[in-house]
Amino acid sequence: MEKREEFDLVVIGAGPGGYVASVRAAELGMKVACVDKEASLGGVCLNAGCIPSKALLDSSEYYRLAGSRLAEHGIRTGEVGLDLPAMMARKDRVVKELADNVRKLLAGSKVQIFRGVARLAGAERVEVAAEGESGSGKKATLLTAPKILLATGSEPITVPAIPFDGSRIVSSTEALAFPSVPHHLAIVGGGYIGLELGSLWRRLGAEVTVIEMLPKIASALDDQVGRALGRILAKQGLVFRLATRVAKAEIHDDEVKLTLESDGGEEGELRCDRLLVAVGRRPLTRGLGLAETGVRLDTRTGQVVVDERYCTNIPSVFAIGDLIAGPMLAHKASAEGIAAVECMAGLDGEVNYDAIPSVIYTSPEVASVGLTEEQAKARGIPYHASTYPFAGVARARCLGETEGFVKVIARRGTDRVLGVHGIGPRASEMIAECALALEFDATAGDIARCVHGHPTFSEALREAAALASSLNSRSHPG
Repeated sequence: MEKREEFDLVVIGAGPGGYVASVRAAELGMKVACVDKEASLGGVCLNAGCIPSKALLDSSEYYRLAGSRLAEHGIRTGEVGLDLPAMMARKDRVVKELADNVRKLLAGSKVQIFRGVARLAGAERVEVAAEGESGSGKKATLLTAPKILLATGSEPITVPAIPFDGSRIVSSTEALAFPSVPHHLAIVGGGYIGLELGSLWRRLGAEVTVIEMLPKIASALDDQVGRALGRILAKQGLVFRLATRVAKAEIHDDEVKLTLESDGGEEGELRCDRLLVAVGRRPLTRGLGLAETGVRLDTRTGQVVVDERYCTNIPSVFAIGDLIAGPMLAHKASAEGIAAVECMAGLDGEVNYDAIPSVIYTSPEVASVGLTEEQAKARGIPYHASTYPFAGVARARCLGETEGFVKVIARRGTDRVLGVHGIGPRASEMIAECALALEFDATAGDIARCVHGHPTFSEALREAAALASSLNSRSHPG
């Protein structure tokens, strides 16, 4: 016998899109249910993605600094040792504390939380079953609502020739919980996940080889920034095998044997003790009952098709985050969650996709917002591009982190900022100012006229913007 409860909105998924949407809907006066199959709320981002990876990246950076950089600051530490279980335990504490905060936030907003596997049982019906239950078992709960929001996120893409075994051949989830530092970690995929986890384990002592089928890593980056990142990571010891793919992976005892193929058809062999497959993620729609309910998917990408209000072809069903088109970023999902429920409430909810920043948490960090130089060229937009090195910034010299630069791309004639890209210390924090500039159609001159504190890393942005504005003035005098 099903238990039945009624709500104004049922949100499926308690990740950064779902829980933020639930809170905003409650603020707008809706009676909200939020369903998640995991006991620990926060989704993949909090439990097995953004948060645990950054916790370990920060810890590994401290380890690197203690072992090789503190002496130049006049700090003697003696022999530095690694306690990996303690590092992992700290990461787990950070995750637990934040997951508890999400639960408190939802409860404080009077959002009712349901744990279980959810599927659409109709246009305005969601069935929630305990994991392992199927159909309308006695433990199932039926939630009804005139609005349903899908926010189930994504899962790692699998490669048929490289099946996961959860130990030697792993996804990013297992790579965040290795019991020991790999001797040789091979990574399939040169995107942000592969580069971040490669950096993490390289700092802790692993040999790292990144295998990328494209001729460059982080292909979505501005080319100039991407080339700089590749050079810096290579200096740190990461080995890149570009224009190369894995044709086969075989596990032999405690070793993985890879058969490699290059664009020229040449074959090679690589052996490692751990293989991370990080070739991307796909929308997590399995078991949601979308086909039975008639929700339309993009046949090419598997993404849920929505309109500008995040509504599917079923008027009562909405979708956000990794389920729909656009970059798979936690903050994009959160923004869409807010916009979607505001649209449900009759407000003008929207997201400016031209001003969504992205960050790669390597060392140094990489951050971008807006158009790359290549995108500006492809669209035929006249522009000026200028760069300023962190080596010329006093704060960077004080810290001893002088690699990298800030790049500003501004439209020729109007001087309006089209994009900003940075590789260097604290780039993840500096990019917020750049996103604000794009959101309000600021010019490079606007950024340059804004007084930036001295000494700060943000002075590199001001200098790059001033140069871009100067270039525009010289090409358009008067």
